[in-house]
Amino acid sequence: MVKIDLITGFLGSGKTTFIRKYAAYLINKGFHIGILENDFGAVNVDMMLLQDLTGEQCELEMISGGCDRETHRRRFRTKLISMGMCGYDRVLVEPSGIYDVDEFFDVLQEEPLDKWYEIGNIIVMADARLEDTMSEAADYLLASEAANAGRIILSRADEASPEEISNTIRHLNRALKQIQCRRILDQEIMCRNVEALSDQDFDELLNCGYVLENYRKMDPENQKSFDTLYFMNVKMTEAELRKAAETILQDRTCGDIFRIKGFLKAADDSWLQLNATPHEISMKPIEAGQEVLIIIGTNLSEETIRTYFEQV
Repeated sequence: MVKIDLITGFLGSGKTTFIRKYAAYLINKGFHIGILENDFGAVNVDMMLLQDLTGEQCELEMISGGCDRETHRRRFRTKLISMGMCGYDRVLVEPSGIYDVDEFFDVLQEEPLDKWYEIGNIIVMADARLEDTMSEAADYLLASEAANAGRIILSRADEASPEEISNTIRHLNRALKQIQCRRILDQEIMCRNVEALSDQDFDELLNCGYVLENYRKMDPENQKSFDTLYFMNVKMTEAELRKAAETILQDRTCGDIFRIKGFLKAADDSWLQLNATPHEISMKPIEAGQEVLIIIGTNLSEETIRTYFEQV
């Protein structure tokens, strides 16, 4: 059977960065792997960030988004069926940061996937400086991911104080308690900067497994409270985009924004990757991109946000 790992975590927690390191580790071990980018959005930015991993030992697949949950689940199942015929040693699934882990378990219990795949690990990423106050829907998703994790990596731990790390762990356990999950996280947590993960760390993660915990499920209608907005062909300089992202994140009339990500084409035709959260804004060179900015959050005001992209 093909081992399948779920790499999940809340928005902006560093999943894609971790996938790059984990995939490189597996390739060096001689594994033939498939990576499935599994997103609800109409544009899959993270897929573009993994393109350089492709080769004889690694192939990328994606689910085209812009669909309702049932259609998305059906496409997820269909894609796993096709990947099950490719002879992979391991499949890595990176879902959206607003993904309900129940879909992963439910789909893999269906025929013929239940005979082709064996769940290997569930690895959850969480920012070590997690916001203390989050919406009920956000806390639910955070807890539902943590409830089944074999390991939880507190990313950017090198940038967090001991108090911030303690607060994040308390927040995770409080969120678990809110959904009536009896699990209390302790030994499952790794405090690491993703870039500093060693082969020994990955040896541990490769066999961390997962757990099955019972908890109170949220009404599916409440899980739809997350919004995603797409802005195409935004023409700004690097400084202008950085300033706009910073202002949008601070302006509550724009909504409760968890993440802004996407690409900017510079004047010299090179590409920059934007990744912005309430904690930090980064813009890094990248070989190729697409002129799109994606904003994810709750109660988003598209009209207000658009004004910041049109002020230049």
